[in-house]
Amino acid sequence: MRVLLIMSLAALISTCSQPPPILDQVLEIGELRVVTRDSPVTYTRTPSGPSGPEFDLVQAFARELGVELVIETVDNVSEIIPRLMDGNSHMAAAGLSITESRRAFVNFGHPYTVVDMHLIYKLGTGRPRSIDEVIGRSIEIMAGSSHADILASLQTVYPGLEWVENADAEVTELLAKVADGELDFTISDSTEFDIQRHFHPDLRIALDLELGDEIAWAFPKGSGDSLLARADDFLIAASRSGKLAQVHDRYYGHTEKFDYVGTRSFIRHYKSRLPRYRAMFEEAGAIWGVDWRLLAAMGYQESHWRAQAVSPTGVRGIMMLTQDTAAFLGIDDRVDPRNSIFGGAEFYAWQTERVADTVDEPDRTWMALAAYNVGLNHVRDARRIVEWKGGNPDTWVDLSGALPLLAQRKYYSKLPYGYARGWEPVLYVNNIRSYYNILKWLTEGEDPTPPRNRLQAEPPVEIARTEEVIAS
Repeated sequence: MRVLLIMSLAALISTCSQPPPILDQVLEIGELRVVTRDSPVTYTRTPSGPSGPEFDLVQAFARELGVELVIETVDNVSEIIPRLMDGNSHMAAAGLSITESRRAFVNFGHPYTVVDMHLIYKLGTGRPRSIDEVIGRSIEIMAGSSHADILASLQTVYPGLEWVENADAEVTELLAKVADGELDFTISDSTEFDIQRHFHPDLRIALDLELGDEIAWAFPKGSGDSLLARADDFLIAASRSGKLAQVHDRYYGHTEKFDYVGTRSFIRHYKSRLPRYRAMFEEAGAIWGVDWRLLAAMGYQESHWRAQAVSPTGVRGIMMLTQDTAAFLGIDDRVDPRNSIFGGAEFYAWQTERVADTVDEPDRTWMALAAYNVGLNHVRDARRIVEWKGGNPDTWVDLSGALPLLAQRKYYSKLPYGYARGWEPVLYVNNIRSYYNILKWLTEGEDPTPPRNRLQAEPPVEIARTEEVIAS
């Protein structure tokens, strides 16, 4: 009896001392506390609110749990695991690679994406063909990153390999230092490099150090697997539903095609041509409720900011308005810069209002741009194709796959508005996304001129009856 009593007391004490599973704690307090880092590939704060691929995913996860999301940010990846281990956060969503050194301190969930690890150099400084040719040149990387692990493993084969770990710099800053000639090399994941090469077009991949590096969420050791298992279920379902693909397209879709010459020309024209028209873009954006930088990106795609531009099909001006569109908008002179920019802004704002109410941002913007280019009815036809294929017509990632099919007889012959060169609006949107992203980077820290007014009413009835009026 004494032994049974002791065992019962021990079990009771053990039960009382055990904290509830971490998922129960999250549900009890009504908060999911997540630590992440301030980076374009994880989480950033913009004038319109929080943004970033990790933020989008973890916010959706918190909503599925029915709790509030509480984000804590750190400046450097080396701070992530110590902050997670101090007990104030339930998980880390920070673009962490799964490494053996990190496994000693945290548990990783289901990998939801993979990246490649590149050694980056500047064009014209001599591309190394092997690690041997890197030895003796300057290399700087983020402290506490998986990049340090890969260099340490290479050092066992190349003892002369040396590098500096910077605890105060993110990859974006190190890439800028390479572009400016202050460093010979740094290491970047493919996602970060794909974004930054549009800002620094002289950056190049010297060597692929690792391919298919797995990225996952991290959880404190000793916290059990209840939250980890629920997160795994969420990510697997997000992959099957297309949510992961949608997030990837939102942040990286426009980066997959890189035009070195075009990017350098854009940055040059930003300095030489845009100043003549910037105030007009800003004023038109404020009137019609559109970020002026998006309008400027459209203008560059249409005409490279040339007021006298004329296409072989007869569209004219900075925003390349058709004669019919200009007439409906009450514009007499299409090559007048102010007329063109204000007309293009009004026409784009109208397209935005006509996109289906079920479409959220940023997909709404991309679909409005496609409608500006090819006509809204062709966009609606492409939505039908997405539905036939069992996709989600409210997402740009699915719609951009369907638009090129408008040129195939087996599809356009079954649709109300017939044939269209559907690959053109996809290229159009992707190019504008790239230009817009560069403009945001070039004007970082500036006031984007918040809109004063929104489009409140439909345009004249003549436009409403003419479904196929297009701007280019």
